[in-house]
Amino acid sequence: MNAKETEVLRLIKENPFISQSELSKKIGLTSASVSRIISDLVKKEYITGQAYVLNEEFPIVCIGAANLDRKFFVHNELIYGTSNPIHSAHSVGGVVRNIAENLGRLGQNVTLITTRGDDAEWSRIENESEAYINLDFSAIIPGMSTGAYTALINGEGEMEYGFADMDIYDSFTPDILIKQTYILKRAKCIIVDLNVPKVSLDFITAYAKKHDINLVLIPVSGPKMERLPDNLEPVNWLIINRDETEAHFGIEINNDDELKSAARRWNDLGVEHVVVTNGAKSLVYSSSTEQKIYEISPSEKVVDVTGAGDSFSSAIVYGWLKGLPVDECIKLGMVNSKKTIETAYTVRQDLTEKQLKIDLEEVFK
Repeated sequence: MNAKETEVLRLIKENPFISQSELSKKIGLTSASVSRIISDLVKKEYITGQAYVLNEEFPIVCIGAANLDRKFFVHNELIYGTSNPIHSAHSVGGVVRNIAENLGRLGQNVTLITTRGDDAEWSRIENESEAYINLDFSAIIPGMSTGAYTALINGEGEMEYGFADMDIYDSFTPDILIKQTYILKRAKCIIVDLNVPKVSLDFITAYAKKHDINLVLIPVSGPKMERLPDNLEPVNWLIINRDETEAHFGIEINNDDELKSAARRWNDLGVEHVVVTNGAKSLVYSSSTEQKIYEISPSEKVVDVTGAGDSFSSAIVYGWLKGLPVDECIKLGMVNSKKTIETAYTVRQDLTEKQLKIDLEEVFK
């Protein structure tokens, strides 16, 4: 055993019913790191885990993509058919992985279920994620490459083109999820993105309904809206943008009234809480009993908008699971998104529970 494993084992021997949160505080590690150490101790047969498991905190289980992101920043206006000067950056990404890291940095116990290759790209994702996310439940797909996403960013920080190498997620079958029912049953919330095939999304919604598990659905693009599960009644939160909503309903949204009307259509399909975003213009929150338009306060320090939606979604879920009012949840999402696009990182590096509260007070004085 290494030093950390020895310390965790000592604390469990002293109190077999100690929680992950208590362990994290006592040894100064994240919940994800503690969870990984516990898993290793069980595998090494130092503990059976039975007393501990009975009192283990229920994790947030994130299901979907974990990619290596490549960003190419264009210096000037793009000229077709010739060489364009750029500078590039590489980072880990994937919609649900980004959400998971945001939540991990906010002190939440987070587990990721994804499909991945056995390659250098996954090694980098693992190295940069494991401090915040439990990756023990990821599934290796033989002969396949870990997902990759390439974005072309213009001088204003906006994405001009995105290129997705996501074939590995076609292998994300219900069988993979069935093998992970141990952790799924313990989930206090499941967050899933639409990189997962439709048959698996239908499985997840049915599973969440059967076991009364909170469910958050995060679309990723207009074309993937065809993967939307048939039954949306188990969905507690749908956080979606205008383009994705237009693609699903075959409509055009031209103003805030039409945005509200479109959001209500999601409620009519059974979704409890709906947020429809409209870029940097506005967003609408909608439930069966209320609707509210939020105006976006634009940032004057935009560096890169990649990850804006993921940081927005994660902060909303964080607030909701903390039992905060919906209005405060939405404001947390807006603040986290604003602060994220003011950095060069997909997930901002200074994010903590304390910092998010400070940011909220600063932006909404």
